[in-house]
Amino acid sequence: MEIGPAPESPSDYLAEVARLGGFLRGAAVAESEDDALARITALEELTATIAAAQSAEAVAFAELRRDRDRLAGLPVQEWGVRAGDEVGLAKRVSPGSGRKFLTAAQSLVTELPGTYAALTAGEISADKARIVVEETATLEPGDRRRVDTRMRESLGQSGPRSLRTEVRALAMQVDAADAAKKAERAAAHRRVSMTPLADGMGRVSAILPLPQAVAVWSGLKAEADAVIAGGDAHGRRHPQIMADSFVERLTGQTTAAAVPTEVHVVIDAESLFADGMVPAWMPGFGPLPAATARSFLAANEAEVFIRRMFTSVTDGQLVGTESRSRAFTGRLRQMVIFRDDRCRTPWCDAPIKHADHAQPFAAGGGTSWENGSGLCASCNYAKEHPGWSHEATATGLTVTTPTGRRYATTTPPFLKRMKHPRRSNRGMAGTGPSVSTGPPADSGAPDSGAGDWRRVFAGLLEPDAAPAWRRARSHAEEVLRTQIRARAG
Repeated sequence: MEIGPAPESPSDYLAEVARLGGFLRGAAVAESEDDALARITALEELTATIAAAQSAEAVAFAELRRDRDRLAGLPVQEWGVRAGDEVGLAKRVSPGSGRKFLTAAQSLVTELPGTYAALTAGEISADKARIVVEETATLEPGDRRRVDTRMRESLGQSGPRSLRTEVRALAMQVDAADAAKKAERAAAHRRVSMTPLADGMGRVSAILPLPQAVAVWSGLKAEADAVIAGGDAHGRRHPQIMADSFVERLTGQTTAAAVPTEVHVVIDAESLFADGMVPAWMPGFGPLPAATARSFLAANEAEVFIRRMFTSVTDGQLVGTESRSRAFTGRLRQMVIFRDDRCRTPWCDAPIKHADHAQPFAAGGGTSWENGSGLCASCNYAKEHPGWSHEATATGLTVTTPTGRRYATTTPPFLKRMKHPRRSNRGMAGTGPSVSTGPPADSGAPDSGAGDWRRVFAGLLEPDAAPAWRRARSHAEEVLRTQIRARAG
């Protein structure tokens, strides 16, 4: 792949990039198989070259940012410390992803010359370059260059999996004496994470030293074997018993369904008291099917509390509140976290750690609904760095970086409604398809006289029932509370 001479000025550079983008966007697709495959190869090489150029630009920006911070008189430990955040915003990804990209770019450009040259020439993909960076991350710069030199011949020939294995083996070989220290350092980064999945499920993952991981797995497996051998499976399969035992051991509860810790579930009134289809929302984690949420609330053995929250009719946003406190605490903090759900910095998707002032309290910013922001710890610390500022309202946030670039984001409505027509419940309550997720007939729940407990609430929100709305809703709430108390007892 031939590369022409570099443009002489920044404006020429950006013009050339825009021209190439315009050409690719407007180009017709190939008309022959050979031409299509040749274009795919050429574009793959160009993608690698662009990734290398972007890495080099990120490294150059970090050096320029260090120079600016040095000239501004900042302490040496603060020089360039937030450069990765700015790179992330420029890439339109989270600040955390920007920091990770900058770290990898610095390693690639300054310590892995062979891999960087292969990427620049389009001989390897950005994924392969990232593998080399990751597998040599704990090596000293000299050892890193030795691995880079020895991998030069096989970089383009290996697949991603075999490349990772080969680089890992070479890294162990050049630094065999330090293997035990690396294991200790790795153990220091043990952690547990939670990832929401589809269909109202979630994955809890633990990164542990291998002996501990084997012990956890073996213990759960042995318990599941014992439950099955004792005839107590009650229709559960081996993986299901292991999952239930996992929850019971970690929480101390007697059964996996009785959740003893505080879990917030935000649900629309119609989805709770009727058969509405608007999904519930677990702040910070995501949606839960409406029927699943109703069953969880009605059938849970733990105590359930219902608290009303009010939203604006026009845009679905939470109604604000004020506080005279310096810190965001109590109900105000909880509402800010419910509203923002995840860190509200543009493109940052990290969990909220801090509820803090967008305009600092010391600068006159109030502890108010409009001036509150739910941020991850890193973005909140970045906000306090010289040159950074946040301008917030209840419905949006604008972030200004030291270069003067502004990035704006809009707070989504509190209720993420699904645009789906509601099934009519007028007339007979049983005309629609039955829902099988309610309390079973032999559950001991009070009989409503209408079979499925949801039918008690069906039709309460229809326009022709509006005059009796308040009385009907109070009755529905009382029926639900009675069922919850009966299940808990």
